[in-house]
Formats: sequence, C-alpha cells, structure tokens
Amino acid sequence: MEEVVARAYGNVPLIQSWGMREPALNLPYTGSLSLTLDRLESTVRWQARRDLRHDELTVNDRPAAGAMGERLRGFIDLLRRCAGRTTPCAVSIATGRTSGIGATAATFAALALAGSVALELPTAPRQLSMLARRGTGSAARSVFGGFVEGVGGELGDGSDCYAEPLAPPAHWSLAALIAVVDATAPPADAHALKRSPFFPAWLEGHEDDLDAARAAVRARDLERLGGLIEHHCLKARAVALAATPAILGWAPGTVAVVERVRALRAAGQAVYFTLGAGPHVTALCPPDAAAAVAAALVETPGVARLICAAPGAGATVVQAA
Repeated sequence: MEEVVARAYGNVPLIQSWGMREPALNLPYTGSLSLTLDRLESTVRWQARRDLRHDELTVNDRPAAGAMGERLRGFIDLLRRCAGRTTPCAVSIATGRTSGIGATAATFAALALAGSVALELPTAPRQLSMLARRGTGSAARSVFGGFVEGVGGELGDGSDCYAEPLAPPAHWSLAALIAVVDATAPPADAHALKRSPFFPAWLEGHEDDLDAARAAVRARDLERLGGLIEHHCLKARAVALAATPAILGWAPGTVAVVERVRALRAAGQAVYFTLGAGPHVTALCPPDAAAAVAAALVETPGVARLICAAPGAGATVVQAA
C-alpha cells in the first residue's frame, strides 16, 4: 500500500523482565506482564515515496536524530528486508500528549503494524508482536490491549518469544495514575543485571510471581495483585542496585511517590504502585478513588505532572490507502 497510518499505546510493567539474554534480538531472560494504557498514544504514518532518494523520518514534526533516530531507521530497514523491498519511505511519528512516557513501546508497535501493512508482511498478532520486539522488548506487549503477557521463550532465534493477551481492557476497570517525576534515567548496561549477586534469586522466584499475577488479574483482585507487583518491583530494584555497575534509575521524587502511595493505603485507600527501570511511578486504584489519589500525588514533591489513564486498546490501522 502507498500509505498506512497505525496507532498503538504504551504499557506499564506489572511483572517485569530484567535484562536481555540476547540483546541483538531483545530476548529476555523471563516472561513479563503489563497493562496497556489509553493515554500513552503513538501514531505512525508510513508513505511509500518513489520520488525520494533517502527515507524521511520525523518525530513530532522534527527530523529524527540521535540514538533513537538510528534505532527507528534500523527498524524500518529491517521491515524492508523482511519484505524484500527497497522503496524509500516517509515515516512520521506523533507521540501524543504524554511527552515521551511509554512512547518507545507504542512507537515500535505502531511502526511494526504500519510497515507490515504497507509492505504486505504478515500481520497475525503473534508474528506482529515478535516483529515489534525487535524494536524494543516492551513493544511486543503494546501490540495488544489490556493486560498482556510477554512469553520469554528459550530458543536463541526468538521464535518462541512473543506477547499474548491475558485479559482485554473491559475485563477490569482500573485507574492508572502516572506520576511523572522531574528526572531522567541514563541508559543501563544490558549485561549489568546479570552481574548482580541477587540475579539468580530473581530468576528463581520469577515464575511464581507471574503465576500469581495471572490469577489475580483473572480474579480482578486488586489487593492481591497490588501487593504482588509492589513486592516484585522492589525486588527488581534490589537486583539493579546490586548490579555491576549499579543501576540507580530512581530519583528523590520516585521515593516520595512510593511513600505517598503507602501512606494513602495506610489511610484506607486501595492504591498500589508499580514502576520499571525509570523514575516514573504508576499508581493503580479503583476509578472511584482516582480523584483523591490524583490530588495527593500532584502535591508530592518531585512530581512534575500526572497522567490519568485507563486500560487501553491494542495496535490498530486507522487509515490505509
């Protein structure tokens, strides 16, 4: 097709996958579980342009530059190689109103779909998730909406590493409040986590956490899921802090939000936190508690702003011509 527009949404981790057993293919050591959110939007427009000598790539109306620009161009080249095509393209990416939160996963999921449709590659969900994973591991899960499981796999070629839906967005009405902390996290060494003395224990208990999280999601049991994801992400932080070199990631505002969530729960609010490698914290609570939780979080020192979201949809084609 000459032009395709696709949209996808970012996700937040519930059960995390730390480290890569094969960084070149973004193959994780373990499985994962995430929640796709409706406010973390990325839209990709792919246009086949035979009049161009080179690709044109923009992100939010600016030429793509730096390391992310290189990653995006490499992924576009990968899509063309898979299709056996060489036609240049103009690709424009818009990351919505969230200033980059969740944008990487959403962008590569939308780019995988738009490019696959434009280049007439297979778009079966499992294949699409494996393709999106080549951009970034979390993009495999953003192919789907709602609660999504990432299957870690064992094979070296990645053919058993993909995402699959666990429960659709309508399964469980939850509010997800992302406290955007005024800080940036430097990139981490992909092999540093494996050098942590806590990494073997992390691997040993991971499957139990994943099993328990699946059951809690299916039962819509927030107390059970919330306690589990908090403990899980704190275990992940312990592994990272003991890595060589140490991976810090958090900021003073991160700790302040975590403590505020715990204080709210002690006061009777059903609210729980989760976060990945970066400093931003997501609080999960019932929708009828969202206003009170949001009011408390925006007043927390170090919080730059708040994104109020709900379970979102999977990647979709919104225009094809």
